[in-house]
Amino acid sequence: MLFEEALDEYIVHCLARGYTPKTMKNKKQEYKHLKIFLVEKRGIRDLKNITDHDLKSYFRKKQKDGLQPQSIVSMYKMINAFFNWCVKEEYIEKNPMVKVERPKEPKKVLNGFTDDEVIAMINAFTTKTFLEARNKAIIMMLADCGLRAIEIRTFKLKTLLDKDNIVVNGKGNKERYVPITPALKKVLIKYERMKEKYFNDWVSTADNYFLNYQGGEISHTALYNVIVKAGKRAKIEDARCSPHTFRHYYAVKALSSDKTDLYSLSRLLGHSDVSTTQRYLRTLDDKTLTEKAIDISPLMNMGKKLKI
Repeated sequence: MLFEEALDEYIVHCLARGYTPKTMKNKKQEYKHLKIFLVEKRGIRDLKNITDHDLKSYFRKKQKDGLQPQSIVSMYKMINAFFNWCVKEEYIEKNPMVKVERPKEPKKVLNGFTDDEVIAMINAFTTKTFLEARNKAIIMMLADCGLRAIEIRTFKLKTLLDKDNIVVNGKGNKERYVPITPALKKVLIKYERMKEKYFNDWVSTADNYFLNYQGGEISHTALYNVIVKAGKRAKIEDARCSPHTFRHYYAVKALSSDKTDLYSLSRLLGHSDVSTTQRYLRTLDDKTLTEKAIDISPLMNMGKKLKI
């Protein structure tokens, strides 16, 4: 079977599985580069003629081109997924990626937000206009629910006033329930009031909960800019102001409070594997770890029974 034919079929398979447009764009881009390397530069057309040596050369080239380790790891996963599918479809007997060592991804400690910084970013917006109220509500929902950027942009409920939770459509079209706390709902009430007043008799072009000033869906760039604006107003300097940093904040706060177990948090975040959630444990600072160690210390919990 021709490599290009298998690749085209796999793209259709991914579309049928409901991958997001962003994921499909990344996949198509990566497979395009792989096809150029294997077919045009190496002259390999038959799928079964692709070897681990070819793929190792491909990754070496990417490394020499100065690609970031995180990007190379993402490439590795996409290419490996394609060949696993080829094996499952019986187009080839073995996955040539088996002998290709997975690139090592450096473990970076993300500088997260402090409570004071989150409070400052929330207070950076008012509820006096539609856009200010929307931005304030977005910041609060990111901090209090740990949603992904695409999840907060695209969930569809018209109103949350009578809801204690929302249904979020996460990665792989997997639905999960996310609770809405009274503290968050308070500002959502004000946002909905301003939204109704702002649009009045307009007919919205989208049924999303959070809308742009024209009544359409908020773009990824626009959402990112909301966080950047909040960071500038709050004068945040040590942490990267992005939607994911709020997700990181939410996870670390939950893990450091001892009120949420790892499995429950994994479900709230929409992770398919608990190991993904465990990565947030690496970012707990020394002070937090020390406080947690004291809290669980057998000696400290013996109290007056211990004669010392």
